[in-house]
Amino acid sequence: MSKRDYYEILGVTKSSSADEIKKAYRKVAMQYHPDRNPGDKAAEEKFKEAAEAYEVLSDQEKRAQYDRYGHAGMNSRGAGFGGGQGMNMDDIFSNFGDIFGDDIFGSFFGGGGGRQRGGGGRARGTRGSNLRIKLKMNYEEIAKGANKTVKVKKYTGCTSCGGSGAKDKNAVQTCGTCGGSGQVRKVTNTFLGQMQTVGTCTTCNGEGSTITSKCTSCKGEGRVYTEETINIDIPAGVQDGMQLSLSGKGNAGERGGAAGDLIVLIEEEPHAELQRDNLNVIYDMHISFPDAVFGANLEVPTIDGRAKIKIPPGTQGGKIFRLKGKGFPSINSYEKGDQLIHVNVWIPQELSAEEKEMVEKMREAKNFQPQPDKSEKSFFSKVKEMFGS
Repeated sequence: MSKRDYYEILGVTKSSSADEIKKAYRKVAMQYHPDRNPGDKAAEEKFKEAAEAYEVLSDQEKRAQYDRYGHAGMNSRGAGFGGGQGMNMDDIFSNFGDIFGDDIFGSFFGGGGGRQRGGGGRARGTRGSNLRIKLKMNYEEIAKGANKTVKVKKYTGCTSCGGSGAKDKNAVQTCGTCGGSGQVRKVTNTFLGQMQTVGTCTTCNGEGSTITSKCTSCKGEGRVYTEETINIDIPAGVQDGMQLSLSGKGNAGERGGAAGDLIVLIEEEPHAELQRDNLNVIYDMHISFPDAVFGANLEVPTIDGRAKIKIPPGTQGGKIFRLKGKGFPSINSYEKGDQLIHVNVWIPQELSAEEKEMVEKMREAKNFQPQPDKSEKSFFSKVKEMFGS
């Protein structure tokens, strides 16, 4: 089943501002909020769908990536990239709870601090930061896709305390200020009467509990700094400068907070003989004068090995041959580029006396005088035609 357009999900356009996207997400999320639609799986899926769309469109880099490559640039054909994949309800409330404001969830959904999560309070901890790495890929890997294994130094969840930051379960106590809700109520008298607002508890920072004795391994952070080996599936057709996002593979959050993302920046390694132009591959082929006159069967390099090409007799310098489908695949569709072979006739710069004599005879021959076909297109016209410009 194809995924819906993120802009369509939130009811906005590509020209919408960040503030307009934020307001649109708030509206959709309020409409399909689980507390408003208890037991409604369809509404829950729409709620998650809206959160996934907002996660991408609220991030400037992810939004630019999505605008350029669509869903393929975010989820990389199921490779685990992108915003929102595998996002659960705790992730959504942890990451985007502030969008709605504590007072709205607290007063609108019954005054209990919104949805009860993590034992009655807000989702614990703070979200981890994103990590960025550069990944070099050669032409063959880009054409076929590749699985890369990288070692990343990052914060990971502490195994001693399970990410809680506490020495043991007895070292975690319910916050005495908010009673475990993570929020406190404030009643203000106004000329309209009493107004009740709900805000984050400053004693426990909204976590609903406090730690009396910290874990000795992580010093109460719930995470430790270590090295992790990560497998990355890169889809075919990526381009230099493209960024892919591995959701949840960044730094672990403090005290059980959601992990950040791992941002992968693609770097193309130059090819010794080929050049890339979007989906097409360019190859400058040099042939000898006799091969241009008599024709020849030659081999040329491609991104997936070598291919044979027939040079017809009388081939002129500047001729462009096309190998259909020998270019790069598109990451967004089934389209595939071509390989364009530009023929250059190589002329020796130094000649022996015997060679000079042969060339002199050719120069005097009428058949060797330039006789261009008027219907023959110029080199620049050929290039424009090849690139569709």
